[in-house]
This record gives sequence, C-alpha cells and structure tokens, in this order.
Amino acid sequence: MNVKDEIRSFVVENFLFGDAGELTDDSSFIREGIVDSTGILQLVAYLQEHYQVAVTDEELIPENLDSVQRVAAFVEGKRSGVPCADSEG
Repeated sequence: MNVKDEIRSFVVENFLFGDAGELTDDSSFIREGIVDSTGILQLVAYLQEHYQVAVTDEELIPENLDSVQRVAAFVEGKRSGVPCADSEG
C-alpha cells in the first residue's frame, strides 16, 4: 500500500466509519465536513506515529492537510526533506 492509500484508509476508517462514499483524493476534509479541527489533530498524531515525521504548528494549514492528496504530498515531502507549505508563504 502506498502513502496515499494508507492515508485514505485511515480517513475512511476513522472519520467515515468504513464508508468511503464519494471520497476522492482531492475531497476537501474541512469544506466537505469529513474532518473537524479535533480530527485534524488525530490525523496529525497518526502521521507522526505511522510515518515518523514531525509536524510543526506552522504546518497545520489546509495546504498540507485538507485532502488525501495534500496529506500524501506533505508526508512524502517531509520524508524526503523537501520543504512543505507553511503559514509564511
């Protein structure tokens, strides 16, 4: 399973209770009501534990965490050392 599939699986199991419904890689977690602010913290805890990446407060922004695609790109960037989006720019 690749990073994107693992993240999709986590979201489906923890926030959609096993019903993937119309979840796509680009579905906005916040705009579509899939994940609330507490859920974002749960998602971040999963990313830190499962992928061994550190997530700073500045990285807790929609550009990094608001869809399966964005989260996968964020994790892959963190793991490869590529700078990710932050609130500065």
